[in-house]
Amino acid sequence: MLAIHAVIFAVATAASWMLYDPKNGHWAYPWPAWTTAAWALALLGHFCVVFTSFEDKGYDVFRNQSV
Repeated sequence: MLAIHAVIFAVATAASWMLYDPKNGHWAYPWPAWTTAAWALALLGHFCVVFTSFEDKGYDVFRNQSV
């Protein structure tokens, strides 16, 4: 799923930056920067969930303790 997310991110980001036209005769607000940054942050979060997850070895012991 991460690879699919990354590919769709790349395609959508490239498309949004290609639609952005700063050479229209006056200054244009760089609107694709917001979507690129937000989606890149989401992709970074997805990467972290996939590759930095860890198993707490003491979780079962903690869960089975009587209160």
